[in-house]
Amino acid sequence: MENVIAASFDVAHRLFGLTFEELKAVPAWHEDVRTFIVRNADGSTRGLFMADYFNRPSKRSGAWMSALQSGYRLGEGKSPIIYNVMNFAKPPKGRPALLSVDEARTLFHEFGHALHGLLSDVTWPSISGTSVSRDFVELPSQLFEHWFTVPEVLQKFALHHETGEPMPQELVEKMRAARTFDAGFATVEFTASALVDMAFHSQVEAPEDPLRFEAETLEKLEMPRAIAMRHRTPHFLHVFAGDGYSAGYYSYMWSEVLDADAFRAFEEKGDPFDPETAEKLRRHIYSAGGSADPEDLYKAFRGRMPTPEAMMEKKGLA
Repeated sequence: MENVIAASFDVAHRLFGLTFEELKAVPAWHEDVRTFIVRNADGSTRGLFMADYFNRPSKRSGAWMSALQSGYRLGEGKSPIIYNVMNFAKPPKGRPALLSVDEARTLFHEFGHALHGLLSDVTWPSISGTSVSRDFVELPSQLFEHWFTVPEVLQKFALHHETGEPMPQELVEKMRAARTFDAGFATVEFTASALVDMAFHSQVEAPEDPLRFEAETLEKLEMPRAIAMRHRTPHFLHVFAGDGYSAGYYSYMWSEVLDADAFRAFEEKGDPFDPETAEKLRRHIYSAGGSADPEDLYKAFRGRMPTPEAMMEKKGLA
């Protein structure tokens, strides 16, 4: 786990010039919480980052980012205090915490959200950090995941916890290949759920028979009978248990379009840490919060609207 944390900090430094220094004896909600002071490239204070990595009985499951204090310029302004929460297994005393590939990717994902909060440079607290539209909020987090598998990052930080040897290239290739395994199936089952969600929330009145409406919608979509929706209507909590994702389940895949297309900007430069592209990314995406329409922010960064080709290639479907 320590190497993955170091890798995420290193990527943030190479992209945005940030440095992280751990502070000791900082009051927090649990003794496991770690606090880091974050500084800009010129040495000025950017904010505080707090991380609660290990699971415990009193903690709910999952992983997330939030803010104890948002960063903004109004009045005297405030520096951000951002935190990540994970649920990694706590090791026995004296042993290192080891993460699976998925857990390491989760750490990068949530740290991408944290950077969205830490780098926010806006006037009003109400538009700071992740206070953006639902179908834009996952871009900074999912995009940051891409640097987890950059070869030079793996070579430097994906080390055996006992021998210190870097991850064998054969294992690296298997890890990358796993990302596209069954991608066609997963894409169809997800898309079906997203389109059924949209169909339900396009109705003026709720259908009398939801399951029949679901079946009729799938029939119109010519859904293959061998594939089921990822979330059947009776337990589709994302879109029926609250308003957060009502008519918005599509946003997960839309975010994949955005993050793949955004990372393609670095690939086109031939450098995953290209300074000019990183500066545009910071100014128009990570620092902008909700200060402008997402479409305008993305076009300011990329010079155009996103296209799905990069996502299709990432999934191995093109």
